[in-house]
Amino acid sequence: MKMNGLKRASAALSAGVGAAALLLVGMAPAGTANGASIVLPMPAFSSLDPALWGSQDVVDQGTVLEGLTGYNAKNQIIPVVAQRWTTSDQGRVWTFYLRHGLKWSNGQPVTAEDFYYSWMRTMSPQNTTSAIWASVVQYFLNEPEYHSGQVPASAVGVKVVNPYELTITLQYPHDILDDLAIAGSMPLYPPDLEAHQTNWFLPQYFVGNGPFVIKSFVINGQVTLGRNPYYKPVPGQQPLGNVSTVIMDPTPSVPVEDYEANRLNAAVIINPSDYRYVLNDAKLKADLHSAPNTQLGFLEWNKSPEASPLDNLAVRQAISMAINRAPLVNPVQSGMARVSDIFGFPGWPTDSGQTPLKYDVAKARKLLANAGYPGGKGLPVMALDTPPVASNAIDVNVAEAVQQELKQELGVRFKIVQLPSTTYGDVAWQGVTAGILPGYVIAQGSANWVGASTLNLKGQQDLFQPGNLGPLAYRDHIANYYTQPYDLHDIQMWGNPNDASMGVKLSQWAPLTKSAEADIKWLAAFDAKQPAGFRIALEPPGTPTNQQIWNGYIADWHKATTASAKHAVWVAAWKFVGNWETGNDLANLGLNGQVYEYKYMPASLLHANQWDTEALTTSSQKQVVRYTENVDNYMMDQGYAIPLYSGETFYLENPSLSGLQTNPYGFGPGFWQFASVSMK
Repeated sequence: MKMNGLKRASAALSAGVGAAALLLVGMAPAGTANGASIVLPMPAFSSLDPALWGSQDVVDQGTVLEGLTGYNAKNQIIPVVAQRWTTSDQGRVWTFYLRHGLKWSNGQPVTAEDFYYSWMRTMSPQNTTSAIWASVVQYFLNEPEYHSGQVPASAVGVKVVNPYELTITLQYPHDILDDLAIAGSMPLYPPDLEAHQTNWFLPQYFVGNGPFVIKSFVINGQVTLGRNPYYKPVPGQQPLGNVSTVIMDPTPSVPVEDYEANRLNAAVIINPSDYRYVLNDAKLKADLHSAPNTQLGFLEWNKSPEASPLDNLAVRQAISMAINRAPLVNPVQSGMARVSDIFGFPGWPTDSGQTPLKYDVAKARKLLANAGYPGGKGLPVMALDTPPVASNAIDVNVAEAVQQELKQELGVRFKIVQLPSTTYGDVAWQGVTAGILPGYVIAQGSANWVGASTLNLKGQQDLFQPGNLGPLAYRDHIANYYTQPYDLHDIQMWGNPNDASMGVKLSQWAPLTKSAEADIKWLAAFDAKQPAGFRIALEPPGTPTNQQIWNGYIADWHKATTASAKHAVWVAAWKFVGNWETGNDLANLGLNGQVYEYKYMPASLLHANQWDTEALTTSSQKQVVRYTENVDNYMMDQGYAIPLYSGETFYLENPSLSGLQTNPYGFGPGFWQFASVSMK
């Protein structure tokens, strides 16, 4: 069953140095037609490698590199390098036909081979730092097996048919048009990387196919972009502006002051005090703009394994219904957000199909009383986990406001717990975390692109790891997998993988073999009864079955010639069947854990898991939206995820600029895709 230093350097061409010098003396470069230069605040980054996940993605994606698809000015997916495509096998096989005449910044043609090279580099077994999950390659047939070294490159589901045609075969049907637009799916120029493997992105080597190229680059410092003379825009899409140089200044600590002093041509307003200052200044207020982004703040069940009144659905629903979101936006955030009781905002694909628990204090009090806690009597103090105030004061302020509201309206007491950054990350993003009070965590959801895996703005976050949700006994059993190197139940049945004498004799395999055979039989019967979209993820076409994998372990054991080799095969087989901790509050569920999970999982939770999976295994956007709405509605109705507010980017823009586009995805508010920017 398949479930889920570079040395500090500065290399600048003469144009970039000239523009940077203007910044140093505190003057934004004056623009002239077809030669304008602008200065914008951007996150700092140390590389341009699209195989990595980091802030450089806002430059890789649509600025210095372009993929088969991309975004227009309205953030809609459009064909870019691809002129058209066809699908077959219900969206499992995609064929892309590339536009002719597109060139890299050195004048060489952009071909299908460049995409193949970049994708295979990301998937390579030698590339241990690649962010496969942030690329289209995560869906390729046999990607996991190739990345782990089990199959050759020829087995991966991507083939170059000719220089302008390539075919992608997926593990299961999926709409990959959104995934092809993200940074991790960008092409690379092979000779560039082969000749300069560690610093290919420095200006003297960099070759790109986007509207801009790298003119100067200081690691974690200032970066200057210049026009790519060979760039051709998509016909009928975004027009080219006249800005020829973009100087990206690492996000300043005083952006409004820098904007007032003409050191920036545009500036994102970061904190409420700056926003209030701008509103009280007529000149600055005239330059103020806003645009929605995909950031969303919500309360997330914190996955504590301890028993608590929050195990009662009525208690969770009461808490959700007693939160007045308006004060969380204004005054807490000075109006720098939008009230939201769904996982989205106006215009988001799933906004019309979500049915949240509405704000209703009277009904909330009745629910709490019916649960046996009238006026909050009998309830223990629970936790509202937040990041440290030094790293996110807004989250702490929001938590304090929620704490006050729930005490006032329901008599429910919450304790604000500022967790260390690492612990906060584990509680918000990983699995069951021992040693924390039952409660909620102030979480952040965002979409790094518009696609099936991000439409719910992390509303399904707690579905990611087994045992996060469900009845106490069910969660308690699975929690063992997260807190022990090897599940104690499984050790009792089959032996301890840390015992070097185990698995050396064939007779020692008997208990493990008996469990494996029973689990394989049970899971095969379970899979056969599942909806097609869920079943295809459990058993991807073209991949080995559980029985074939198990037979492989037996064959490997018979081939092993030493006791240590035989033990190693037994341990691998043990991990295939058994459950074990993988670190960072994560666990691997073997066949035995999967049987327990599906046998004892509540039906409603199973449906949520099915919907979440089916959103990934359909090529129909209409179906993706419907499944996503189902998941979000389940999480909200169950009180596991309580949306509070959605993000809004407020920024100052010089009146002489036009075509500047805010980036709604990932890494906080900022700007991206500068091809259309013009200056009067």
